[in-house]
Amino acid sequence: MEEIYNWVQGLMDSDNKKAYQCLKLLENESYQSDAVYPFFNVFADMLDNENSYIRTRGIILISVNAQWDSDHKIDEIIDKYLKHITDDKPITARQCIKVLPIIAKYKPDLRQDILNALHRAHPTRYKESMQSLVVKDIQKCVNNIQKL
Repeated sequence: MEEIYNWVQGLMDSDNKKAYQCLKLLENESYQSDAVYPFFNVFADMLDNENSYIRTRGIILISVNAQWDSDHKIDEIIDKYLKHITDDKPITARQCIKVLPIIAKYKPDLRQDILNALHRAHPTRYKESMQSLVVKDIQKCVNNIQKL
């Protein structure tokens, strides 16, 4: 548990390479067990961080812990989470969109909320070069969710 605690602390490291390494370790552990889930509230708080890298890390870790969410914590923050479909930073928005099918898989009661948010998203807020990428991400996400 101490190792996981240290990785969670590392998510906020100013060295983005170290923080990314911690993200990957936590992500891998989350696929294997519920050992990371007790830190869910830390990940939820990361959604409000001014640093887009930190927001992205929180987004990813929330999604990969959806399978362990017996306390319905995702249900409680889903509106805040879905706002990142159109995050200020298009890269963060794209990461959010890409992991939404994971949440939809493990939280079927939230599928319609997710689909509604995707349909309401306006990628026109981004530079033209990013708009088409975000639109494609949304289309792929919707298709993946509808296949569940």
